Amino acid sequence: MNDSELVPIIDWFDKIYSPCNTISDFMNKQKQSILQKSTYTNLFPIEDDIFSEFHLSPSEMNLEIQIIPTATWENLLLYTSSHVNLAGSGKSIRLAIKETNTNKFIGLIRLGSPVINFKPRNELLGKPITDSSELITSFNDKVIMGFVIVPMQPFGYNYLGGKLLAGICCSHEIREIINNKYNTNICLFETSSLYGTTKSISQYDGMEPYIKFKGISESKFIPVPFNEDYEELKSLVDNIDKNIIVRSGTSMKLKSMNKIISLVKNNIQNEYQKIKFNNIVTKAISLTEQKRYYISTYGFKNSIDYILGNDDSLIKSENYDKFYLENIINWWKIKATKRYQKLISENKLRNVVEIQTSENLDNIR
Repeated sequence: MNDSELVPIIDWFDKIYSPCNTISDFMNKQKQSILQKSTYTNLFPIEDDIFSEFHLSPSEMNLEIQIIPTATWENLLLYTSSHVNLAGSGKSIRLAIKETNTNKFIGLIRLGSPVINFKPRNELLGKPITDSSELITSFNDKVIMGFVIVPMQPFGYNYLGGKLLAGICCSHEIREIINNKYNTNICLFETSSLYGTTKSISQYDGMEPYIKFKGISESKFIPVPFNEDYEELKSLVDNIDKNIIVRSGTSMKLKSMNKIISLVKNNIQNEYQKIKFNNIVTKAISLTEQKRYYISTYGFKNSIDYILGNDDSLIKSENYDKFYLENIINWWKIKATKRYQKLISENKLRNVVEIQTSENLDNIR
């Protein structure tokens, strides 16, 4: 292995990470690339599928959870989320929430297998969960993570749509969907804030008893690029070692990125290129923010002991019934109606459907 093989990899890192000063810059760059290459047209005008009847009070709304074709779900998400959302390996539950009076979508949810070795969860459980942990099988059968909890906009702004979707994730009905599909006994839901501690608030704040804050994540990893950018890196690395880089799963891609960084650092000889690469990697790692970590125990009082194997069965707490979907929606309607009426009184109600385009990205969801 010589420098001539490694310099193109260094140049790739320079191209991807050096122009970015924040994680928002990085995600915008990735999102713009995807939107520019999108050829999806079947849903257009996509605004027709998104809730836009802003004369309707939350108290009058009827909601329905739907499982829609994957392609439809993914493309709705593409044009309504500012984030780049990729499915990992393992479990995957994609849900669309529709307001049935208007027959329009108000939000999207994707639940999946939790990431491994996550610091605030390790602290919650009192021990690390890794790929080699003796608890790994039991853990995967009892824990689910929310990766996409995205309200359409301005439904989210006008009606506290993020809180509604997060509440739905914590319902007994959604837990039953997961258990029936995967033969599991889920007792812990977890998620994290999208943009981390640089934002003063999160849509999960003020949601007790449904969702509780449980700590801050670490941020010592490099943001993983997607699609063509990642494939370009793969082609460069395949010329050296085809076993280093993988295609699927965000956590597996992160491991591959770490291997590539070690490969370059351990083998590059040119001092200028070595310093250049170290500076790029340092900057790339600095882009990643610490994130707030939130959990829900679905109204069980012993979820942690059940996950750890200390208890053989789950025990309902006194607020167990609050986690039924009907009660969660009623809780949301009270809060959302107050929000809606306040916006009307202050003339701040938004009434234009917001669509993500390569020219117009909104970093709020």
